[in-house]
Amino acid sequence: MKKDRGKVWLGVCAIVENHKGEWLVVKKSYSGLKGRWSLPAGFVQEGETINEAVVREVKEETGIDCFVKGLAGFRSGVIRREISDNMAILYCDKVQQNQPIIIQEQEILEAHWISPEQLAVDEYSSNLLKEFAKNKQGHHILNNIDTVVPEEIFGYTKYNLFMRK
Repeated sequence: MKKDRGKVWLGVCAIVENHKGEWLVVKKSYSGLKGRWSLPAGFVQEGETINEAVVREVKEETGIDCFVKGLAGFRSGVIRREISDNMAILYCDKVQQNQPIIIQEQEILEAHWISPEQLAVDEYSSNLLKEFAKNKQGHHILNNIDTVVPEEIFGYTKYNLFMRK
């Protein structure tokens, strides 16, 4: 079922890296990326931070538990001159080393751990994935700083800041 997201979208995707330096990638069963390697991704839901959204999406699509280390990049574009399509690309680590991949069969055809070197040259890798893999972008991140307390007047109930340390 397609949800009405309005004309300003905020999505998230994750570069999840394992202890071997491989990245978790999926092949979706729908959309323009159907059958192509891409990063686990989805939309931020009401009341979520991008950190919460990406951890949820990775778990839903692959069964893998992860945590956010930082922001690897941000993609922004306009679709058909009307939809502002924005995506935060977060760098994450796996929580458990031997956790099995369990795909969400309604959305995902397959999921695997693949090295960035292989992904950079794989004809089935999405363009965004290839760009990150070529530049090993997961190693150049803005760190997730969750200890900053904003002014009370704004009423934040959750707050994250991404910056270089």
